[in-house]
Amino acid sequence: MKDTPKPLNGDNARPSERSIQFSLDELSMDEVTKSIRQIPAGDPEGTLPEVEISGVRGQHHAFMHLNHAVHVSLEGSLGDYAFAFNEESNISMTGNVGHGVGEGMLSGSVKVRGNAGVGVGCSMMGGTLAIYGSAGDRCGAALRGGGIFVRGDVGTETGIGALGGTIVIGGNAGANLGDAASNVIIFIRGEAESLADGVTEAPLRQREQLRLGLLLINASIRGDAKDFRRVVPKAMLDFENSKQGELSPNWR
Repeated sequence: MKDTPKPLNGDNARPSERSIQFSLDELSMDEVTKSIRQIPAGDPEGTLPEVEISGVRGQHHAFMHLNHAVHVSLEGSLGDYAFAFNEESNISMTGNVGHGVGEGMLSGSVKVRGNAGVGVGCSMMGGTLAIYGSAGDRCGAALRGGGIFVRGDVGTETGIGALGGTIVIGGNAGANLGDAASNVIIFIRGEAESLADGVTEAPLRQREQLRLGLLLINASIRGDAKDFRRVVPKAMLDFENSKQGELSPNWR
């Protein structure tokens, strides 16, 4: 392994005009991760260095603790715990992932154009995790912050044990959706097989439609916010209904 990553796009290219490429056929996962960390980090709010990964064939624990402000793109399938504890990195993947994708994420974004297994975004603290296919059971379990977006369906017990953050479901959900003891915000467009005890569905209020619309844009997911409903604790909905009502701003 070399001390610094070697771009494969030509020595005469300027750094801002080239992507840095690594192959998992030639280097181990640890070697690639260490080499990515040697790349000068970009601005998380602006331009990030571009990194392309090849040789993606079902590896487990891929790019855990990457913690570096770069944009990583890859194509292929990965196994369990891909991108766990991600921080600052912006990752775009085409392919399926296994269980525990994005577990413990702190910041940055992970966008998977495929399906995911059990425990998507478990114990996330922040950042954006978007699954453009469907996800398995216990999506968003123990979620603490950040946003999880699933364009397709999710399995059973989505949001169980979650204490914060947002879960957006574009399709249907399995049994026991939501958790009455949590403060997680759940939006769903399809139908749930059943709701957890103590929670109920409620229509979106105006300010939530605006908020959800911005979240969908941030996750690069098309959809009309007004087609979604909230899943909230019944006690929360009773409290909302006891108030005077929502103010409708006058934009004129």
